[in-house]
Parts: sequence; C-alpha cells; structure tokens
Amino acid sequence: MSGFPILTDGDVYSQFDYETVVDALSDAFAERAAETLEAPPRWSVDAGAGDLVFTAGAATGPTNAAGFRVYETYPESGADHTELVAVFDATTGAFEGLAVGHAVGGLRTGGIGGVAIDCLAREDSETLGVLGSGFQARAQVGAACAVRDFSTVSVYSPTAESRNAFAETVDDEVEPAVRAVDDPEPVVREADALVCATDSEEPVFDPGWLESGTHVTTIGPRFRDAHELPLEVVERADVISTDSLPQVDAYDRPFLVAEDDRGRLVELAAILVDTDRGRTSDDDLTLFCSVGLAGTEVVLGKRLLEALA
Repeated sequence: MSGFPILTDGDVYSQFDYETVVDALSDAFAERAAETLEAPPRWSVDAGAGDLVFTAGAATGPTNAAGFRVYETYPESGADHTELVAVFDATTGAFEGLAVGHAVGGLRTGGIGGVAIDCLAREDSETLGVLGSGFQARAQVGAACAVRDFSTVSVYSPTAESRNAFAETVDDEVEPAVRAVDDPEPVVREADALVCATDSEEPVFDPGWLESGTHVTTIGPRFRDAHELPLEVVERADVISTDSLPQVDAYDRPFLVAEDDRGRLVELAAILVDTDRGRTSDDDLTLFCSVGLAGTEVVLGKRLLEALA
C-alpha cells in the first residue's frame, strides 16, 4: 500500500458537497487577488499518438498547496481517459496525496462558475437557466445553487432523453426544482443567471432573448471562429470577466473576447478586490468566460484530501 492518500472518483462523489467545493475555490481566488497564487497557462508535451497536458500552480498563502494536474489526449484511450492531481505542501514540499479521475477537474470548473455567479449575478436571482446537460453542466448547477437561493433551475439540451435524465438526477442534488424544457428560448428569457455548458461551436441561443440584468457564464467553445455564445453578447455586456488572463493570451487562436473588447476583459480576482469593476447596477449584463485558472485543481484537491481521505 502507498504511504499517502489516494482519492478516486468514487471516493469524491460519494462524500463531497458543493459548499466545500465553492469554499475551496473562493480561497483560491482570494489567493489570486493577494498575488499568492502562481497560475501559469497550461502546457502540453508531445507524447506520440497524443499529448500530456499539464496545469500547475502554487497557493503560497493560507491555503499552502502546490502541485499539478495532468491529463492525456490519446484518441484511442476512449473510456480509459483520466486525470491525475498531485498535491504538495507549499511550505515544506511534503507530498500530501493524489486524486485520480475526473471528479476534481470537473468540480473545480463548477466551483469557478459558482464563484463567478456569487461575484456577478444579482443577489435576488431566482431562476437559473442551463443550456447543456452533460457532466460539466451538472457541476455548474450544484455550485451555483450553493451561492444563490434559486427557486427554479431550467435546462435545455437538444436531446429530450438527455435533458430529462439530467433534470431528474440534479433535482435530487439541489434545493430548487429542476425542470427540463423543450425549447431554449424560455430558458434564456427567464434566466437571472444563464450557464452555457455545451460543446457547440455555433451559438446556442438568439441574443435577442437575453434580458438586461442577466448574468451569463460560458464554459464551452469560446473562440472567434468557434463559440457557443453569440458574439453580440460580448458587445452588449457591461462587464466581461474571466478567471485567467494569462490563459486567454496563451491560446493559439483568437479568443471570443478580442480586438476592441479585449481591453474590457477583467480577471474575476480583480473584481473581488474592487467591486466597482463588476456589477454596479441591477440592469447590467455580466459575462464570465471560464478558461480554467491553473492551481485551482490543486487547491480543491487539497481540500478534498483533508475532508475525505
């Protein structure tokens, strides 16, 4: 047996709660705001038929965690695709444990979305709209419901079976009622906060459906030549935020927020420090473009190892 703890997806999913996830990610962004979170862009290593992709970071303030996540892109691995998160003590360098599987990566993206909604959505938000019904959408809903007292969650995806199964599953995980809807228009129109969590490279809703005062999060394709979000939303947004400007600038293709709008893009951590850079009116349309702040998997991995291992 190993001399250190190892968490599997089964360990995490059978014991975690979204409040712990969001608290861990909030700590990570507090460290980012204090400039104690080292978070370089992800990089990849050519490994024959695929790549090994790494994100690494170190939270050297109160969180005291350093480490990395690695996943592979081998096209033939199929169901064997997995991820590994390694956690070290940032003061002594002592190795603290591993998380193996997809849970930590997926939950940290959900947790980032939860922090964004807590920071940018209206306090009185009642309806959460979701476009997409996959693994990532599920974590987004759980984290969002941990930071706002939504009364309803409405979800649309093109396949009725998928959206109905999603609604049935997630309804048991969160307080508000979760309902599947067979048309994206009411999901968008009625949303106080809207999460786009699809793999579509074309816009998944008409921008005319979007009401002023809504918060929008996009976690799917977000490039100028492939984007789930209509470009008009970028133009209309009063606040445009992301979790990592270095990651945005490291992409090898034009990002969704580009050209004249690039100067308006602000890190979420900066809004936590200066709230005037975020929502200042109930009528503001706010946009968060999630790209994956490095080091957040390590921070969450440490918290889960402490709580579950």
